[in-house]
Amino acid sequence: MPFRTALSGINAASSQLQVIGNNIANANTTGFKSSRTEFADVFAASSIGAASDAIGSGVRVSNVTQQFSQGSIDFTDNGLDVAINGNGFFQLADASNGGTVYSRDGAFSVDATGFIVNSRGDQLQARTADTSGNITANIGGLQVNTGALPPTATTSVELGLNLDATAVVPAITPFDANNPATFNSTTSLSVFDSQGGSQLATTYYVKTGDNAWNTHVLINGTELAPTAQALTFNTNGTLATPADGAIDYAPFALGGGTAPLALTLDYSGAGAATSQFGAAFSVDSLNQNGFPTGQLTGIDISSDGVLLARFSNGQSNALGQIQLANFDNPQGLRQLGNNTWVESADSGVAQPNIPGVGGVGLLQSGALEGSNVDITEELVAIISAQRSFQANAEVITTADALTQTIINIR
Repeated sequence: MPFRTALSGINAASSQLQVIGNNIANANTTGFKSSRTEFADVFAASSIGAASDAIGSGVRVSNVTQQFSQGSIDFTDNGLDVAINGNGFFQLADASNGGTVYSRDGAFSVDATGFIVNSRGDQLQARTADTSGNITANIGGLQVNTGALPPTATTSVELGLNLDATAVVPAITPFDANNPATFNSTTSLSVFDSQGGSQLATTYYVKTGDNAWNTHVLINGTELAPTAQALTFNTNGTLATPADGAIDYAPFALGGGTAPLALTLDYSGAGAATSQFGAAFSVDSLNQNGFPTGQLTGIDISSDGVLLARFSNGQSNALGQIQLANFDNPQGLRQLGNNTWVESADSGVAQPNIPGVGGVGLLQSGALEGSNVDITEELVAIISAQRSFQANAEVITTADALTQTIINIR
């Protein structure tokens, strides 16, 4: 009688329903990958195989495979949320044992020690940056400095100007910053001292002859030495001297416990060199390399995984670059729960690479990858599994009736 055969069908359908139920339960789980039940028939066979007319002995669950198709990309308001668009897994240091686990769940935050972690405290692993913000080959946790970014004193000012070639030499001498009749043009900018304080730097330009000018630099109203530095121009209006465009000034004591401010003014400009053309005075570029104290305002993550800390003073520092791990056979990864996997002999070893390189996907910051469970497909699968269960139960009912008939034969 086919009791055992039908029972195997009931057990297989029950296993399928368990898998479907788990899929549906995780339809809203970030980075969840659905599973599929696979079946194989069963034959009673000797070492030389089953006979050609052998009757099967039922069914068994041959495997439950994970489906690593892409989930939907859902945007959020958290800059530390990261979705993988394509292949690959985040590498995490397991908080419980320090081993490496892998995940598609990119819901990250900063813990009490400043490290970027997931919901259970596993640290996101990445290529770390050195103190200058250069990405290194060293792999480790990403730590965010939530304190203030120290100030940097200004040492260089880049100017790209046009001095009016038609200007006349001032009739009144000597130069006096308080008398506009003694100079032709002026411009100002803020520079920063060693404590991040803002100091007003003003440059004045006095025409002294054809293609010849003097420049004076004042900090908070006091002129820097050496005074009256010469700027000369070629007949085509390009800067002739200084040859490299740079004028160095002696350190200037600001007081207030700050270090003396030593400035270099570079008239070669940043993409716009200083010139003398027959047009009105203009400032085409004006930049300096100092900045005040800054507070962390946010973290940006680029599509290739570079994390930049943004500060209130306009500065940004690279913290590192996220690596993604890929596998020859992702379906061979062993599930641990909590949206994590570990590698196994079936998956092969991890193949880490930066996003967009070596077959791994790109990152989308401010977004999370949703579950790849298709509720419609799962509901259809439930109906199929339910019918299989009912049909096998009907086989048992029919076999039982036949058995009772045989028993009742007199």
